[in-house]
Amino acid sequence: MNTTENPWQTLNSTVRYENPWLSIRHEDVVTPAGTPGIYGVVSFKNKAVGVVPIDAEGYTYLVGQYRYPLNEYSWEIPEGGSPVGTDPLESARRELREETGLIAQRWTKIARIHTSNSATDEEGFLYIAEELEQGDHEPEDTEQLHVRRLPLVEAVEMAMRSEITDALSVSALLIVARLRGI
Repeated sequence: MNTTENPWQTLNSTVRYENPWLSIRHEDVVTPAGTPGIYGVVSFKNKAVGVVPIDAEGYTYLVGQYRYPLNEYSWEIPEGGSPVGTDPLESARRELREETGLIAQRWTKIARIHTSNSATDEEGFLYIAEELEQGDHEPEDTEQLHVRRLPLVEAVEMAMRSEITDALSVSALLIVARLRGI
């Protein structure tokens, strides 16, 4: 059995909904078991980017905001979208500056992830930002953000206690914890 070949067969694909940020496709398929089926796929028009900023004292910065789809408040790493065809690192730099006002001199890519690979093709890129300078933040008009500076270890503990539930944030913080021996 070759596990790298696609066992699915797509018979028909129709975009059922689209807006400036995403599209939703309905697909008629033949499943790996050879039976007829359907699949819904959410395709984002941006790649996701997330940043764990770490200052010289070992502190990081979280961004808090009310997330409409969840109907709850969420603490997250600075994150956002990178239009397809744009360098994710440049988008990460922009998001960090817009959401926190921070400008980093040193960047390290730590991961490429898929945010929910059973329902979406969204791809995310995660970075560490260091050698930070404070500037002015410029949130988008759809954002009401609160920035919190805290020890990196405390942010990792928040992820471990499910006080941070955002997939990009949890992934990035746990990777950084592993890299830093936390």
